[in-house]
Amino acid sequence: MAAPDGAHLRMTDRKTLCETFLSATPFAGWQRGPLAGDASNRRYERLTGDSGETVVLMDAPPEKGEDVRPFIRVAGYLRDHGLSAPEILAHDVEQGFLLLEDLGDDLYARVILREPALEKELYEAATGALVTLHQAPMPDLEPYGPRMMAEMSGLALSKYRAGILGSQDADLQARFEDMFEDILRETVKGDPVLVQRDYHAENLLWLPDREGVARVGLLDFQDARAGHPAYDLVSLLQDARRDVPAGIEMQMIDRYVVASGVDESGFRTAYTVLGVQRNLRILGVFARLSMDYGKPHYVDLIPRVWNHFIRGLEHPVLARVAALLHESLPAPTPENLDKLRP
Repeated sequence: MAAPDGAHLRMTDRKTLCETFLSATPFAGWQRGPLAGDASNRRYERLTGDSGETVVLMDAPPEKGEDVRPFIRVAGYLRDHGLSAPEILAHDVEQGFLLLEDLGDDLYARVILREPALEKELYEAATGALVTLHQAPMPDLEPYGPRMMAEMSGLALSKYRAGILGSQDADLQARFEDMFEDILRETVKGDPVLVQRDYHAENLLWLPDREGVARVGLLDFQDARAGHPAYDLVSLLQDARRDVPAGIEMQMIDRYVVASGVDESGFRTAYTVLGVQRNLRILGVFARLSMDYGKPHYVDLIPRVWNHFIRGLEHPVLARVAALLHESLPAPTPENLDKLRP
């Protein structure tokens, strides 16, 4: 008989570790079923008790680079300031298991499909949650600063461009990153806030039975850093996964500016620059997820991301990099997108 391979052994070990973790909690023996995951190595299950009550299991394998400690820390911070992050019900930090309060299945994207008339109300609530969060005292977080943001934007060249053209141009990428870093330093200024970095309609849950900003359920915030207040608003309104109406984007920017009291001109400029930064990064990340991780469905989202990027690139403050990017980044034609599929 052939010996079991390493992957099978790891899976078996992980299953045993999970069962051991659950056995020490009040939720041992609850019925288990899979939940949709995300682009990470984390896996999720819903556990259902005899009376129909539910909790969520997060399985975040440390051997795959996952770490549940940031999730625990940020969830506590968000909850302390009246926001609806899941309560941590049980944890095994060393093995990477969490049991979480179940906030349900009403993701923004699903609710809007089901009830389009609620779209504006949902975006108003999500914008209000950001205002509340940005008025809270800053926790101790690593900065998401100009150099890191420029390097993350460089993924558009090292992954998206290279995937289509078949080769990398390290000199071109270095030149772009240096130029873009200068623009970021000049435009993305001010006191930092907690930025969740993936604040969009498939990571937000609608909880209408709660009050005020607590109606917005928060997910996928473990990579939070200290950054500019416009960053999560860009994530929300320039969504890679759904078309946010231009009118709602403009209204929510206005709403944030009025409610927060920020300098309007500087905020709008930072919003545009961060939009270009974020969408460049996503072009590279989606290409990488397809080519390196066998997830070609992300390629289908690239045209929307490209349109966000191109629109932002028209701002005069980005003129120094606009010509370079127009010349060097191939458009996401069907033929080019096919080159990014495994």
